[in-house]
Amino acid sequence: MSDDETPANGQGTEADATAAAEQNDDVEALRAEISALKDQVLRVAADAENTKRRAEREANDSRAYAIQKFARDLLGVADNLQRAMMHAPKDAADPLVKNLAIGLEMTERELMGAFERNGLKKIDPARGAKFDPHLHQAMQEQSAPDVAGGGVLQVIQPGYELFGRLVRPAMVIVAARGSGGAESADPVAQNPYAAAGGADSGGAVDTKA
Repeated sequence: MSDDETPANGQGTEADATAAAEQNDDVEALRAEISALKDQVLRVAADAENTKRRAEREANDSRAYAIQKFARDLLGVADNLQRAMMHAPKDAADPLVKNLAIGLEMTERELMGAFERNGLKKIDPARGAKFDPHLHQAMQEQSAPDVAGGGVLQVIQPGYELFGRLVRPAMVIVAARGSGGAESADPVAQNPYAAAGGADSGGAVDTKA
């Protein structure tokens, strides 16, 4: 190999190395750009999903607020139907009276079905159910041999909630502390009228009923 060829080969090797380095830099830059674009796409997709959920939530809220007053007005109709059913003699000898009682029952059932289909659900706790201050309003306290203190004894008037929002609390009679049954060790469960912080506020019982 001549002396004239050696510098040329050296220059060619350096040029190839430089080109390879530049190519690697370009590849790394492209990879970084692709990664940034992927992150951007994911952020846009997440924002779109959040916007969709927020729009759905706002639509549900608007729907609930729009019919809440109408639903509250209909609750009076439901209450009157229930009172009429309580006094309607289903076993009356007179077929007209008996058919009237059956008609009231069918009307009440259809009204409840319409409520359910439109998101209005009845709050009607069973005897012995735990008092829930978020859903129930205590009207009286009574001693009971079969229900622990703080349990529901009787529903005076059922409550209703619309899409999870309380429209009207259920008015109930609760078992006084010391009533029969094992009381919970939870002080709030023992005193269902306690404030959220646990302070005793048993005077919250509504005695005007």
